[in-house]
Amino acid sequence: MTSDQSTGTHGLIYRMLDLTAKICMTIAGIQLVTLIAIFGWLVFGRYVLNDTPTWVEQAALMLVVWITFLGAAAGVWNKAHLSIEFVREMMPPFLRIPLRWIAVLGVLVFAAYLAWYGWELAEKTWKRRIPMLAIAEGWRAVPMAICGILSVLFSLYHLAMLVRGQDPAEY
Repeated sequence: MTSDQSTGTHGLIYRMLDLTAKICMTIAGIQLVTLIAIFGWLVFGRYVLNDTPTWVEQAALMLVVWITFLGAAAGVWNKAHLSIEFVREMMPPFLRIPLRWIAVLGVLVFAAYLAWYGWELAEKTWKRRIPMLAIAEGWRAVPMAICGILSVLFSLYHLAMLVRGQDPAEY
């Protein structure tokens, strides 16, 4: 973090967004450990107890969705998304700068759609229940909406940095 980022409103926003991304990764990490543990229980139940726990598959699917979308949101903050930077950064400056804008704007538009349609999908599936878990089917779409919302916020920050003339590699 530069000295400009450590002071004032800009610094506060940076720290809040950075903390949010770290929380996403922490939650995703805990969920990954949980996923491994429940698969351990599945193997133990199936081969040792000869009694396969039926809820594991549905719980695993739910965890994979949450892990993926929380990790994706943190990836947008860390600029680890699919904007193929090495090709763009090899370009001459007159092409590199517009390509940075296009990458950030592309992620922003995609994230907005993800948030909107994730929320819509959650609403439309909320009344159905996931078999063997007895929770709303909409919980599978909630991480999509969360990822979209967070990615919009992260992209807006990146866009603000571009407006300020800062190279994305510097912040």
